[in-house]
Amino acid sequence: MQEWLTMTAADLGRGIGDGQIDPVVLCQTYLDAIDAHPLRDRIYARVTAERALAEAGAARDRARAGQRLSPLDGVPISWKDLFDTAGIATEAGSALLKDRVPDRDARVLANATAMGLVCLGKTHMSELAFSGLGYNPSTATPPCVNDEAAVSGGSSSGAAASVAFGLAAAAIGSDTGGSVRVPAAWNDLVGLKTTSGRVSLEGTVPLAAKFDTVGPLCRSVEDASLLLALTEGSKPMDMGSTDIEGRRFAILRTVAFDDIEDAPAAAFDDAVARLKEAGAVIEDIDFDPIKEAMPLSGCLYTAEAYGLWRDVIEANPDAMYGEILERFRLGKSHSGPDYVAAWAKIDQIRAAYVKAVAGYDAVLIPTAPLLPPKLDRLETEHDYYVSANLMTLRNTRIGNLMGLAAVTLPTGTPSCGIMLMGQPFGEEHLLRIAAAAEEALA
Repeated sequence: MQEWLTMTAADLGRGIGDGQIDPVVLCQTYLDAIDAHPLRDRIYARVTAERALAEAGAARDRARAGQRLSPLDGVPISWKDLFDTAGIATEAGSALLKDRVPDRDARVLANATAMGLVCLGKTHMSELAFSGLGYNPSTATPPCVNDEAAVSGGSSSGAAASVAFGLAAAAIGSDTGGSVRVPAAWNDLVGLKTTSGRVSLEGTVPLAAKFDTVGPLCRSVEDASLLLALTEGSKPMDMGSTDIEGRRFAILRTVAFDDIEDAPAAAFDDAVARLKEAGAVIEDIDFDPIKEAMPLSGCLYTAEAYGLWRDVIEANPDAMYGEILERFRLGKSHSGPDYVAAWAKIDQIRAAYVKAVAGYDAVLIPTAPLLPPKLDRLETEHDYYVSANLMTLRNTRIGNLMGLAAVTLPTGTPSCGIMLMGQPFGEEHLLRIAAAAEEALA
């Protein structure tokens, strides 16, 4: 049964469907693994064992009756602690929301539960989701699976750790500037950033609603595809069979390779070489308007985040971690006209970008340009914390600013991912291409 802890969610679902895996035994195996793990309290904020076992029992009854609700009916997953859970605290990693207990599940959690997924519990995260590092002295800082002295990436830090350490079959996180893809990459997982507006944010603690998205962190592209459908409450897509041969990719050289560390650069080059060996057609491109877009994120993110949270924050600022408080307060320096002008410029650049890459199946860049920073340095060096956080989110933020669907895949080099950026609302095509790339990179 220990092998279940490293299987993909899809394979666990097939085992349940074949009668080889009992959902209750599977759930208890995960709960036992969580309880026994020495880093449990750095990964899970709350474990919902009673709920999980009840849901697993219902899944077992359905399986025995031949009435399974979905391919993942009975599979246990974790949820980032910004998705509301009825009767269970949802605090978004902040003392500002301590003991906040919603009376209903977030829409995505309700959808997933209706499709038979089992809720193991809530995972730790960056405070109010406003950091790509995952360091959170207010609650807990989850470790990176490749280096327990390093951060796991944020803001879906515990989500990634729960899967990477074998304490969940998959996890649901959120991505505003890279918060699914960075922790997925640093923990050698698949992470899907959905297009803003595709998946419901109802019952999700917001950061910057125009950029907030919901997406899975998991062990395979197939898992990502299934979890996208189940959180939407829709029928899973037919992945079909996609060959990488002849598929056209562009490597975006603008911004994404500036000051990149040696390990992610080498891992990216090696992954590109393997894709070429499998028959992919890959070209370098530049898109200079990205250079105009990147500085606008300071206004767009902080103005919206501070506008949403100002009253709560300023009523009790001492409750916040200072670095996060400082980042929110940057929103005070931007005016309404600044914000409107920035969005007008971004919309213009988005239209030009979509046109520029229309002939490609996906655009490739390294997911993160650096390896996971060490926790002790982030704790003690303010300037390093700020620069590392900005650098961590730089590449992923391209996808958010351009309004794209994007997915990160492991390269085989620890904590180094390759990101495939598709078209807005092009998740289905992107996932088929990503599945072909995943096979080529295996």
